[in-house]
Amino acid sequence: MVQAQVLNPVTWTGDVEKLSDTEYNLIFNAEIEEHWHLYSQDMPEGGALPTEFIYDSLSRVNNYNLIGKTLESPYITAYDKVFEMDLNYFDEKATFTQKIEVLNPNLKIIEVEASFQACDDERCIYQSKMVTFDLTTATSATEDPSNFIEDETKTVVKKDNKPLAAEKENKGLLTIFFTAFFLGFLVLLTPCVFPMIPMTVSFFTKQSKTRASGIKNALLYGFFIIVIYTLLGTAISAIFGSNAMYEFSTGVTFNAIMFIALMVFAFSFLGAFEIMLPNSWVNKVDSGANRGGIVGIFFMALALAVVSFSCTFPIAGTALLDAATKGGIAPIVSMLGFSSAIALPFGLFAFFPSWLNSLPKSGGWLNTVKVVLGFLELAFAFKFLSMIDLVLEWHFLEREVFLAIWIAIFGTLGLYLLGKIKLPHDSPLEHISVGRLSMAILALSFTVYMVPGLWGAPLKLISGFPPPMSTNSESPYGVGYMKKQVSASGEFVAKELPKDAHFGPNDLIAFHDYDKGMAYAKKVNKPVMLDFTGLTCVNCRKMEEQVWVEDEIYALLDNEVVLISLYVDDRTKLPEAEQFESELTGNKVRTYGHKWLEFQQTRYNTNAQPLYVIQNLDGEDISPTVGYTPDPKEYYEWLKKGIENFKE
Repeated sequence: MVQAQVLNPVTWTGDVEKLSDTEYNLIFNAEIEEHWHLYSQDMPEGGALPTEFIYDSLSRVNNYNLIGKTLESPYITAYDKVFEMDLNYFDEKATFTQKIEVLNPNLKIIEVEASFQACDDERCIYQSKMVTFDLTTATSATEDPSNFIEDETKTVVKKDNKPLAAEKENKGLLTIFFTAFFLGFLVLLTPCVFPMIPMTVSFFTKQSKTRASGIKNALLYGFFIIVIYTLLGTAISAIFGSNAMYEFSTGVTFNAIMFIALMVFAFSFLGAFEIMLPNSWVNKVDSGANRGGIVGIFFMALALAVVSFSCTFPIAGTALLDAATKGGIAPIVSMLGFSSAIALPFGLFAFFPSWLNSLPKSGGWLNTVKVVLGFLELAFAFKFLSMIDLVLEWHFLEREVFLAIWIAIFGTLGLYLLGKIKLPHDSPLEHISVGRLSMAILALSFTVYMVPGLWGAPLKLISGFPPPMSTNSESPYGVGYMKKQVSASGEFVAKELPKDAHFGPNDLIAFHDYDKGMAYAKKVNKPVMLDFTGLTCVNCRKMEEQVWVEDEIYALLDNEVVLISLYVDDRTKLPEAEQFESELTGNKVRTYGHKWLEFQQTRYNTNAQPLYVIQNLDGEDISPTVGYTPDPKEYYEWLKKGIENFKE
């Protein structure tokens, strides 16, 4: 049972600074409770709701004008385990400053609504508070403007005093390292690099006077490979800084660059052309390799990087661009992992030269690896094109179109591996190896797996890659805007959508308006389950994805109750006639989210989500309220008891 408690983790106060006779700074001071976060005005898509300040347009007329954007104190950027992404937020306190020009000399009081979301490690709340500013108490401006930051040039404070953030950052860097290491290993299997391994190791072992000298030179060669690529990563970090590339990556321009780059890399790997450095560069590096000594070994390592450019650049470039979006030292870590994989065999085979005999011979299989990488690059390119489509809301690359492209790509890959399609640089294929056949089966199985997605299957294995079904699908609710459900007799029947209803989580029929949902419940004589939820409520999503999907629970939600999901963070404006004054705060309730939050707080004295209530047709509660209940058995018993109470 939920304990009735209204959470207020953020306290707001307002100060005023006088800049001149007509110009003032309105300063919003936010005091944040321990373990809670308040989020910045600048938030990535899919994260928490940004802080927003709402100025009543009627009270502003002939009274004051806003000058510029709202400045904010430096925020923290760190991994948030609730949203599972990097977010910009404040701890302990935050300050926002808005400059205004006063038009009415008799103006004394200004009220501004602060709309915000605050989260701790387990829950989030959405609130709105009115902040009052008294111009008669204004003090002279003393704050250095450099202590605040504008939307265009964000200054980021890295969080050093939070073990969780540091731990997540370290885990993120390890992931980047091992991902790049794996990509480096794949590069070893390309025709530009693989033949160089036995040639180079044999050169060092045979040309050196002693075995120890040969091992030393081979290790030095590998070390210089790491140095060359890591210097490249260092340059990227220095150029883009800790956060510039991260912010750039959320925009259309970055995604367009990634799409074009991956398409170029893909067609290069498929054999359309080769990405080559000028011959003059290659010749200069080769001449440097003839010097001998440490300098000569360095130029030999550089020669490998230059000669293998057509194979390494597409993969290294992809890894580097992805790492650059993380900011900080991620590009350095990425190139360290990438180059370590390339350097490893040179040192390893120098220690154990007899192992060279067990290496597979160079041949057509090397080009096959290169072509497979080309198909993968081609598939990933459309993910970035999809992001452009989502941001600009063009709706030309809907979910079905995206899946059709991926089905075509991986289906073609499967046929290629079976030898049905030949590309430039392919050797004659006399027979299919077991490894190649296994890869073909994997590619074709993946192709078949994606086909039901064209008709609305969730495709959990690639969740996050195709556009979301709810907003970017030609038929988000299935063919003909109805879903199929299994009846009690086990037969498939059509699930029609009642008037004013929507398909909610897991295709459950849900109402987003209390009165309309209650009217339908009376029509079908079923109890109501109120679901106080949020668009950005992570625990709500966990309940829907992990508890509601249980067969017994889903059957009750689908057949025995009328689900009314009220989103307390819905910022859609209420019609002017439906706006009202809050009983709790005295503020004007302007959005649907505030309306349902007001309902939740006045009725149940809590503002935490999720909150579940079973009601009869008179709107009376017939079961205790419950919140986040990760145990399916416990939730099922609660839901079953509420339905039984209705039937008594």
